[in-house]
Amino acid sequence: MATPDFIRTIRASAGHQLLWLPGVSAVVFDDTGRVLLGQRSDNRRWSLISGIPDPGEQPAVCAVREVYEETAVHCEVERVLVVDAGKQVAYDNGDICQFMDITFRCRAVGGEARVNDDESLQVGWFEPDALPKLSDHSLFRIKQALADEPTWFQPTS
Repeated sequence: MATPDFIRTIRASAGHQLLWLPGVSAVVFDDTGRVLLGQRSDNRRWSLISGIPDPGEQPAVCAVREVYEETAVHCEVERVLVVDAGKQVAYDNGDICQFMDITFRCRAVGGEARVNDDESLQVGWFEPDALPKLSDHSLFRIKQALADEPTWFQPTS
């Protein structure tokens, strides 16, 4: 994954210690109800399209940008699906991060799905009942996108 310059600057003084970072994810549907997924180049796993907002960038704007940068698909954000603090992630280089992720339901409005940067090995559209192997967290967010329910967040009690 490409590390944003502002995080490289922080890492220069913070070292590998835990960084608490914003993140966004997009569950993108086409007009036939298929879900857009990317196979990540860093771990070879299929996943939702995601990324880190630039300083001052609105989360929904980041989601649209990340979908285009990674897949060449233009999309519009429809609603917030999930707000969730993820688990800590340790990367091969020793960096540790934890993300506060906002997941959006999006609708494709143009473009043709293709690998559009070096963050993905493959991208493609998948029927919700014929998904490749995904994490439980990704499957949960797709389920939320298919349901007509309020935004999910961890209950306080």
